[in-house]
Amino acid sequence: MVPNPKYQNKPLEFWANIKLLSQHIGYTDRNTTLIKIPKYSEILSTYDGLNLSKEKLLLKDNTPSAYMKSIVGYFKYRGDILNSSVKNLLMNQKEAKKEFKLLLNKLTPFCPLPMNKQKGKMREHAFFTCMINMLIESNLKGKKCNFDPKELNTFTHCNRPGIVMARRVDGAYPSTLNPKTIWEIKEYYYTTTFGSRIADGVYESLLDGYELNEVQKTLGISVKHYLFVDAYETWWELGGKSYLCRLIDMLHMGFIDEVIFGKEIFERIPKIVKTW
Repeated sequence: MVPNPKYQNKPLEFWANIKLLSQHIGYTDRNTTLIKIPKYSEILSTYDGLNLSKEKLLLKDNTPSAYMKSIVGYFKYRGDILNSSVKNLLMNQKEAKKEFKLLLNKLTPFCPLPMNKQKGKMREHAFFTCMINMLIESNLKGKKCNFDPKELNTFTHCNRPGIVMARRVDGAYPSTLNPKTIWEIKEYYYTTTFGSRIADGVYESLLDGYELNEVQKTLGISVKHYLFVDAYETWWELGGKSYLCRLIDMLHMGFIDEVIFGKEIFERIPKIVKTW
């Protein structure tokens, strides 16, 4: 998923409203279990409860202002895209394993095919990561790529260290020295609860986005930042919906260039890699 231009370059106040209202009104509709789309009355009630000024939300005749309509419009967009599209793109463990085997038989990969961190019967290949690696490798056609960076991304200026990122990422092209592209992969097929480790993974990508924006601002270096996400049960059934909303927000705030959900990898990776 790429950002909708209509909701890019919004001021910080707009995103403050989105986050604050999401927190107080809720991310999920309890009756339908789908992503919630707040009503005007809920927004006004929340403002009243927090003793906030409604000046920008209402016109003199107490009808919704264009600003209020833009807030609700974004909530509707976010809810619709998650409820109707992303939900159906996410794979479960069986689907991912099947697609992994099909791709493995189709290609002759030399890239890393890592195992997951589970034990016993759940010890398998990290299906999503393996498929992403294979698809990137097959479309790079021999070009250099680091599929398993074990060092921090470093950006130089005048052949001297300029900015070194705070954490290691899951992939970098062509290398961790002045990469043109970096990516993170969040697959959690065997998770039984949506815990803090998964939530931390979302905030790690936010940190990466902040740092890459600083790289652009300070050094004038533009870096593409991709986030790959999969596991239907974890993200949709075990409490991950609010974090899916946060991902859509981060995408439109400019901290990620694209979030690729589940089965999107088969269509998007070939197109993305061609631009590298």
